[in-house]
Amino acid sequence: MKKIYSLIAGSLMLASTASLNAQCAGGRYHDFIFPLTPDTTKNVVYGSNVKETGAAQTLLMDVYQPTGDVATNRALIVMAHGGSFLGGAKDGSDVVPLSKDLAKMGYVVASIEYRLGINNTPFPGPDSSDATEAVMRAVHDGRAAVRYFRKNARIGGNTFGIDTNNIYFAGVSAGGFIALHLAYLDQLSEFPSFIDTLQPGLLGGVEGLSGNPGYSSDVKAIVNICGALGDTAWIKPGDEPVLSFHGTNDNTVPYNTDMIVLLGFYPLLVIDGSASVNDRVDQLGILNCFETYEGQDHVPHTTSAAYYDTTLVITRNFLEHFTCGVPLDCNYSNGVGIEDVANDADFTIYPNPTYNSATIDLTAFNGKEVSIELYDALGRQTRNVNSIKTNQYTLTRDHLSSGIYFMNVLVDGKKFSKKIVFE
Repeated sequence: MKKIYSLIAGSLMLASTASLNAQCAGGRYHDFIFPLTPDTTKNVVYGSNVKETGAAQTLLMDVYQPTGDVATNRALIVMAHGGSFLGGAKDGSDVVPLSKDLAKMGYVVASIEYRLGINNTPFPGPDSSDATEAVMRAVHDGRAAVRYFRKNARIGGNTFGIDTNNIYFAGVSAGGFIALHLAYLDQLSEFPSFIDTLQPGLLGGVEGLSGNPGYSSDVKAIVNICGALGDTAWIKPGDEPVLSFHGTNDNTVPYNTDMIVLLGFYPLLVIDGSASVNDRVDQLGILNCFETYEGQDHVPHTTSAAYYDTTLVITRNFLEHFTCGVPLDCNYSNGVGIEDVANDADFTIYPNPTYNSATIDLTAFNGKEVSIELYDALGRQTRNVNSIKTNQYTLTRDHLSSGIYFMNVLVDGKKFSKKIVFE
């Protein structure tokens, strides 16, 4: 897999070596040190505002916390789902697995809902103003979610045990738009002239009126998965570091600078995709990583275990740099990446997901001797069985924790890989 990344000299200064060691001790923010299914607090109210129709909406989020954790100063990731600003949900498959796995590493993750809806959709059809206004309503909501945690930490008893110096924003597709605009569209003078800020739900300038005024909505860094920015000219020296993922054949959100066409039917406006964002932050010397998914379409981590693995591991590496002060590593490593997959059509696993055991159907290998390897989502080998000569092999769970694992079957010098999920 082609890797495109930038390692810009320097990094943000953190409070002290002692505090870093205390927060990151024992593999926190790197390993699944909390392997049980995270504790989830659903439908936490973080704000409210009105939609494009003028109807009021209470804004909710689901908060994932490491099970069994006693720390009270955890790094926070605010996560926003995709859906073209028309659909999607905070409990969608594009964000929940990432939220849970990052919580198992020690993060608190808040998967937020935000106001959906674009004026004039479906008829007579939205234009650039309608689309940009929808983005800005969502960005206002994202800012309110960040402010919620700072307000709660200050006057609400810090319910979720947040370290307000380590807050990040991540988003998938439309959520990636939110992350990029939250970071880089941060001055009222940058608002496109065609936006009508008197439209319902758009009052309040850059910060908006979605809740928790008087607290900062700044974040330490952002993660953009297949999103885009209205104009890279909004990015200025000293702005937030960014990690981006994007497929070169993305037919939903442009990889470079190009026209975005909503639902494949409504041409809206020219926007700057992740590759253009990467070029701009490179020029300005802003710390960044960029992972290009060669030949892939939109959000491949939702349909491919290997791309999910790569997305999770590089996100882990990127955020750990800022949280723990370790060297920045933009590379995929220590796991089963897509480059390892020779063919994923020659064996089957059933049932999958499973609880106690699964059958590995090896019939396609015609009785040849095979080896089976099993890795967790961070690339640690959990099982290695050699010299198997049978059409069906039963894999028992034994001590394995719940989660996503990656299985390799090795035969005749080739490697075949699939995902298996233990519930």
